Amino acid sequence: MLRPTSLPMPMPSPIAASLDALASWRTELDHQLAQLGRSLIEHELLDDTDAAVLAALRERLSSDKLVLAFVAEFSRGKSELINAIFFADAGRRVLPATPGRTTMCPVELRFDAHLPARLALLPIETRLRGLSLAEMRPREEHWQQVRLDPGNPLTLVQALTAVTRTQRVSVEQAAALGLWSETQPEDNPPRLPDGSVEVPAWRHAVINYPHPLLERGLVVIDTPGLNAVGAEPELTLGLLPSAHAVVFVLAADTGVTKSDLAIWTDHLGQGSLERFVVLNKIDSLIDPLLPAATVQEQIEHQRQVAAQMLDIPPARVFPLSARDALAARVDGNTPALLASRLPPLEQALAEQLLPRQRELLVQSAVAVVQQLRVSAGKRLANRRRQQAEQLLELRGLRGKSGTKLRMMVDRIDVEMNEFELCTSRLAALRAVQLRLLRTVLAQLSSESLRTEVAAMHSALGARPFRLGGRAAFDTLLERLRAALGRAESQADEMCQMLQASFRQLNTEFGFSFSLSPLPELTPFRKELDLIEHNYSRYLGFSQAWRLAAPGFAEQFRRMLVSKLRVVFENAAGELELWSKGASNQVEVQLRERRRAFARRREALQRVQAAAGELEQRIAEVQGQDEHLAQTGARLDAQAAEVVAAAQQAVDETPTLRLDLETRRDAA
Repeated sequence: MLRPTSLPMPMPSPIAASLDALASWRTELDHQLAQLGRSLIEHELLDDTDAAVLAALRERLSSDKLVLAFVAEFSRGKSELINAIFFADAGRRVLPATPGRTTMCPVELRFDAHLPARLALLPIETRLRGLSLAEMRPREEHWQQVRLDPGNPLTLVQALTAVTRTQRVSVEQAAALGLWSETQPEDNPPRLPDGSVEVPAWRHAVINYPHPLLERGLVVIDTPGLNAVGAEPELTLGLLPSAHAVVFVLAADTGVTKSDLAIWTDHLGQGSLERFVVLNKIDSLIDPLLPAATVQEQIEHQRQVAAQMLDIPPARVFPLSARDALAARVDGNTPALLASRLPPLEQALAEQLLPRQRELLVQSAVAVVQQLRVSAGKRLANRRRQQAEQLLELRGLRGKSGTKLRMMVDRIDVEMNEFELCTSRLAALRAVQLRLLRTVLAQLSSESLRTEVAAMHSALGARPFRLGGRAAFDTLLERLRAALGRAESQADEMCQMLQASFRQLNTEFGFSFSLSPLPELTPFRKELDLIEHNYSRYLGFSQAWRLAAPGFAEQFRRMLVSKLRVVFENAAGELELWSKGASNQVEVQLRERRRAFARRREALQRVQAAAGELEQRIAEVQGQDEHLAQTGARLDAQAAEVVAAAQQAVDETPTLRLDLETRRDAA
């Protein structure tokens, strides 16, 4: 994003520096993984299963996002805080944050290189269709598009004024949209003189813009106040729970109000969210008639009270002035920026979020590299064992006659024929494995899920979804957990069958089949628990009026089915990938054994055809074995380099912290 050249450069943001370091680390790690993959392919040591795992990791490295959601009631200065942290380099406000001009719908700021720079707006009327945001996202015909000029930040500022738009509707229309309730009037918008009410013009907005931080994988979610948060179930059931962290913004002069507490309790109170609380507008507490120490005591008191009311550590509450911070950043005034008290929040976000995200990527990368190295090591060991057998056979030919050589060729043919008998056994094993796998996957199929959801609707009968919904929902979750349990039990039966078959085949035919541990389904049970926790709040009495709104219950149902389908599909994918890995090694070792027979036969025929060929062939086999040993050593070294690159420290915040402290001392 361009910045007026006449303005001084502000103090660097720890978040920007950490995102830079994380992006560089991901790029280097991806480069190392690509080299490892090429080496494995070059030596024919990468099967389809391992290739898919490697591709998935590289895709995650290139597309992984850091999602940061900002939540607040109206007029808490949330948009101004986003401007101060991320968009001060524009030299002006980007998100509307002036009095009377507030964000009226959830806004996502992200960057996708495959899409043009644009502002996409989803009309509020789409709520009546009962479709979730996830279903609406790929359907561009539902969205209004505003093209943006990346070279001119002013176009972004002007376009974003659209998110402040409202429209007048009747009370009946507002109720149909889920924005009016006769039973909870305190959340209703005020009636205008003509009896109408103002509601947001848009349901959701997505900004695709090549800002440096967004290009590095940052996604910022700016949410409106309580009524809009509760009215859009996908926001509270999808976007917020998937965020890496939530920044909850309060006003320093009012502290935790009733509506603030309602947002926190209903939508942010769960411990699974990484939460930071901002006590904004501390500049409003400054009183020229009071000593500075007294003002600081008042700020600290508000901080302690907020922490107590929200039941979080005081260290997670950050008093600051977003307005002063933005002005200081735009002016390049470091002392004023420090006085705004924004840097401690940025430091906390950089130190606590980014390292945790990197740690998850490190764990995935190390696990994949170890899996690749183990698989390649087994194949190399199998090849070296076959080379050793061939070398022993060739050395035993020294001094043997041509008749003896012909007999050995014939013996190899007999061994090959005997070995081919195992193919029928392997085919039978594969058929049994596929049958068992289909039984397992049937428990986790979309059809099974639809059947269970249909049973929930049958239990409700003709009653509205909101009446008796909690009991039917609880029964549904119990049945889905039982389905996971049945799938796990049947997968264990398949695992025991494969283990017994592999042991027998290894003994009879000299294979080296092994079975990796069966995937645990416990994480998917925990996901069901989280879905139950998040969705059950909409089945209580306080949200009954929302479920009564036209389209809302259908949207809720479709979202629920969509979330459950993701859980079941991921569980099925884990088990299917495990089964595929077990069967792939059968194909690989069968192919390798056939090649070994062909090489042995060729070697004996060459020795038969020419005198002196035996020693040359022995030397060739020895050389091939040495090459395999060197290949294994190189792959070990390469895998170690990838692991080292993954585990390399990338967090540069200590340097920034030292720089911050130096600047503070200088100020």
